[in-house]
Amino acid sequence: MDLQLFEYLQSYLTERRRNLFDTVLAQRTRHFTVVTEDVYQMHNASAVMRSCDVFGIQDLHVIEERFGKKMDREIAMGAQKWVNLHRHQKVKDCISDLRSQGYQIVATTPHNDSCMLQDFDVSQKSAFFFGTEKEGVSQQVMDAADTYLKIPMFGFTESLNISVSAAIILQDVVTRMRSQNIPWQLSDSEILELKMQWTRNSIKSVDEIVARYYREN
Repeated sequence: MDLQLFEYLQSYLTERRRNLFDTVLAQRTRHFTVVTEDVYQMHNASAVMRSCDVFGIQDLHVIEERFGKKMDREIAMGAQKWVNLHRHQKVKDCISDLRSQGYQIVATTPHNDSCMLQDFDVSQKSAFFFGTEKEGVSQQVMDAADTYLKIPMFGFTESLNISVSAAIILQDVVTRMRSQNIPWQLSDSEILELKMQWTRNSIKSVDEIVARYYREN
């Protein structure tokens, strides 16, 4: 990273915005990540992205094996500026990528021999897979999963909207994660990288500003 460029771009931000970045980044984590699989209703996927931002999850993975729609920017309400979106064309490629980063694969499903949410071991680095409300996660994900997770439900309905499920699970696991002595925070290098990314995302016509900076320096 060009640290001089970083300092230059930071001068375009208010002190309040710079301090807000520091505050939020101190609470960000990659201990957990979220994966949506072929969620064809983009308002649901966008709402999941908002939940990731709200609960401090830095990365959202989107599998688009069957549906290739783009994230709904309006519904995401700006969360795409702060959450890293990773697109995958194949389920197997997404799973392979996450395993290489040390994540266990967690299939969210009300069926099978699933672990109840309150009993889930939050010390494990985990990727939570969410499917559609009607079909759930695919059999491919079910077969590859290291464990299964379900939300306790006590009514006639056996399924929740994906965005609701994601919010309930993230609120629980993130809250318990923070209370345990596990290394969930981002590294200094990750924080610096994201601070640069967020700074660029906050400045209008940033590419022109960067180009002018390099012409003059």
